[in-house]
Amino acid sequence: MTGQNLVDRAIARAAIRVAQRYGAHDYAQHYSQFTIHKFRDPKDRVARAAIDGVGLDEIMRQFDTLLAIKRFRGNCLLNAGINILWTLVAGTGATLFNNVNAYIGVGDSTSAAVATQVALQASTNKAYAAMNGGYPTFGSSQLATWQATFASAVADYAWNEIGIFNAAAGGGTMLDRAQQAMGTKVSGNLQYIS
Repeated sequence: MTGQNLVDRAIARAAIRVAQRYGAHDYAQHYSQFTIHKFRDPKDRVARAAIDGVGLDEIMRQFDTLLAIKRFRGNCLLNAGINILWTLVAGTGATLFNNVNAYIGVGDSTSAAVATQVALQASTNKAYAAMNGGYPTFGSSQLATWQATFASAVADYAWNEIGIFNAAAGGGTMLDRAQQAMGTKVSGNLQYIS
């Protein structure tokens, strides 16, 4: 055994002793922000463009109907969603949160977000929208972005909760849930969430 091998083994043994004594842990942090762009869109022209994958900058150039931009921070990763993430990281089968499967859901419940929840908490006022073309985006800047459009006659009520799902109509697994007052969507308006 060479001198370098002995040094390497000694360093490895020392590192194991430190880890055992002080507890070695890797930590991950989760930061979230979601943005709602509200447009006047009674004929669903903006909605069709967004769903077809036209970028937000281009939509804002083509249509002069932007009413408001609202940004919200914070959500709760849910236990079931975290388990799916680890299943996917480990390389075993699970339903992806990709363009084919992912949906954003909104509802009017004011119940606080809790990690054990598995669905939106609204009893009747809830709706789900499939991903816009080209979403989600991921794989750079340690970031994933989901984006969906709720057209003019969809989800017209107070928005108090939002979540990301890996199946339509709230089926499958909910990755996360945010609960806060986000304003009321009215008929004739489109809300574009990312």
